[in-house]
Amino acid sequence: MNTALTIAGSDCSGGAGIQADIKSISANGVFAMSVITAITAQNTTGVYGIQDIDPEMISSQINVIFEDIKVDAIKIGMVSKIESIKAIGKALRAVKNLPPVVLDPVMISKSGFKLLSVDAKETLIKELFPLATLITPNLPEAEEIIGCEIKTLEDMKKAAVKLKELGAKCVLVKGGHLEDDATDILYDGEKYIYLRQTRINTKNTHGTGCTLSSAIAANLAKGMNMEDAVKEGKRYITVAIEHGIELGYGVGPTNHFYELYNKA
Repeated sequence: MNTALTIAGSDCSGGAGIQADIKSISANGVFAMSVITAITAQNTTGVYGIQDIDPEMISSQINVIFEDIKVDAIKIGMVSKIESIKAIGKALRAVKNLPPVVLDPVMISKSGFKLLSVDAKETLIKELFPLATLITPNLPEAEEIIGCEIKTLEDMKKAAVKLKELGAKCVLVKGGHLEDDATDILYDGEKYIYLRQTRINTKNTHGTGCTLSSAIAANLAKGMNMEDAVKEGKRYITVAIEHGIELGYGVGPTNHFYELYNKA
């Protein structure tokens, strides 16, 4: 069976983070493993606290997995401080034949809580971007990284070029924050691929970035090429959003297992 490893923070409410990653990877037919970088106190209304895992423990989690199990793809999500980022970078650089790495540069929660310390941004770029096969920033994250406003598809294309220059092999700029339809742009250094989707009228989008990046990682683990992996990931997250779950008083989660539930 193909495997994927997610390296990210925990969301105790189950809609984002490690929990969403495991659900997404599993729903896409791949065995999910996890390295927890932080524990968060959060629910559908917001993030109320973060406790980071000791960097040595982060390294140990990564090391013991690679010593024992073949990993076919990696997804990296929330890493909130410099020491954690460096620990991940060092551990992954020691891996022979590193599998595809999907990096979701999680910086700010939907409720506005900063999930990446201000001083850690440059470390994230320096340590992890060169290891990434794909990075998947949304528009606020892309703006934070490159320091430019992104309002149009043309802005997204320019941002993709600047982001790729920072070291990642491919870039997926997600357009969910645009005013029009939710169009994402995949850029591999040579061509732009537009993934267009009519905007879905729902508030239940908690964990969409985690879910999409994990689905792409699962697809890469199964041997798909980048374009097909991203397109299938986009199809999967669209279905999950369309059938999002009314849970809690705030932004509910997507429905990771909708298609499997239907089959059952």
